[in-house]
This record gives sequence, structure tokens and C-alpha cells, in this order.
Amino acid sequence: MEKITKPVSGFLALLLALVSLAAGIYLFSTIREHENPNPWVILGAILLVIAAIFILKGLMIIQPNHSRVLIFFGKYSGTVKDNGLFFINPLYSTRKLSLRAHNLQGQTLKVNDKMGNPIEIGAVIVWQIGDAYKAAFEVDDYEEYVKVQSEAAVRHLANSFPYDNLEDQHAHITLRDGAEKVNEILEKELNERLAPAGIIIREARISHLAYAQEIAGAMLQRQQATAIVAARFKIVEGAVGMVELALEMLSKKGIVDLDEEKKAAMVSNLMVVLCGERGATPVLNTGTLYQG
Repeated sequence: MEKITKPVSGFLALLLALVSLAAGIYLFSTIREHENPNPWVILGAILLVIAAIFILKGLMIIQPNHSRVLIFFGKYSGTVKDNGLFFINPLYSTRKLSLRAHNLQGQTLKVNDKMGNPIEIGAVIVWQIGDAYKAAFEVDDYEEYVKVQSEAAVRHLANSFPYDNLEDQHAHITLRDGAEKVNEILEKELNERLAPAGIIIREARISHLAYAQEIAGAMLQRQQATAIVAARFKIVEGAVGMVELALEMLSKKGIVDLDEEKKAAMVSNLMVVLCGERGATPVLNTGTLYQG
């Protein structure tokens, strides 16, 4: 469990160290001037220099958004998250950790989606250390841990949903159309996977998504065919409505009286005109309706 420690300011200790060092140097300079120096003076000079070095070793500078984990002979003693100049027990060993946000541009992975189609997927992840104790002691290398677990989470996400709804029309979420929902699911899973290392995920987004090269051409043709069929359906639906409206208005206004055979011919001609890809070339009939 992380324990926040607030050490004393290091400015007084720095001043004391400089004074001790200066006094020790001064005593050494006076010793050189005497042929038979006083041994107590020598001892005092040595002790002053050692004290200065000892105090200087206890000084540490912490930059903004950084922390230091304190270890006393193998035992965790606390974490310092304040920034500035501090003085700690010189016998402490420290480990520096950055609390700043980091960007992880994951490599593009080739995996299978829920339907078994090979796809390429990549993600951008923004993370930072939330618990310095866990990051320092619960995992061997927290940066490598983030990298490996992020790749595993992206693979699991790709395996959990279809690329699109061409094969699974009842899919509520797809990788291509899920957008924010897919990103939320990825972010939640990453937070669960990285919690043991004290890592917090600030943002996770899919940065690359495509079919694998070996099926990309076939899938593109399939998407185009689906789009064409959907467009044709709308055209036919509209044409049927227009033909129905035309017959109803002709009958209602009594413009012409058509038997079933002529109605069928008219419907056929109108459907050809309305559903054709090119403009129709009409043939004028100068005789009666029943002339061939």
C-alpha cells in the first residue's frame, strides 16, 4: 500500500553542509601551516568533511510531476510526491518515478475478429502512474508491463466484436461503427489489466482499423455489392410507389380506361424507365392503343 511521506525542506541542510565543508577545508589549510599539527584538529577537519558529505547525500531534488520511492535497507518507507529540495535520511535509497502522462502508440496487430476475419488493428493509449508503490514493487518493469497488457487488451477487443455487420447483422456493436463505445470498452479493460501495476489509463482510442491485405479486396467488393443492392432496393421501392400513384390518378381522373393487359404493359414500361441506369429512348405510337 502506498504511503505518502512529506520530508523536511532541504535548504537548511544544504546550508549546514556547505558550512561544515567550508570549516573542514579551513581546518585542513591551517594544519598544513604547522609542522606538528594538533591531532584533534585533524580529526575535527575529517569529521566536518564527512558530515558535509553525509548531509549532501541526504539531499534530493524532485521535479514537478515526479516522485521518489524511499527504501531503507530493503524495506519500503514511503513515497515523496511533492516537488522541491528536500532532506531525507542519508541511509535511504531512492527510486525515481515520473507521474507525467505517457503516450503509447501500439504497433499494428494482425488478429481475427469475432467472425474469424483477419483484420489489422492498432490503438493509442494515454497512461500515467497512479500508485508509485505498485509500479515500483508489484511488477518487474512497469513500462514493459503496460506495453504487453495493452497489446493483449487490443487483441481481446478485436476477438470480441465483428469488424462490421455484413456477416452479423444482429451485432449491436462493431469495431468499425462502435466508435466511442468500443473505445470505452477498451479503456475499461486496460484499467482492469493495469490496476495491479498502479497504472491509470487516461484515454484509449483505436487509431488503425482495416481488413488484412489478403482479404481487403474481396471485402471491398462485398461492401460495394451490399451498397448497390441497398440502393437498388430504394429505387425499386420508389418506382413501385410512383407507378401505383400514376395508375391511381389515371383511373381517378378518367383520363384513359386501361384493361388489365394494358395496365401490365404500362407498369412494365414505367418500371424499366424508373429503374434503368440510363435514360429511356421512347417509341411513339401514332395509332391506337391496340395497334402493335
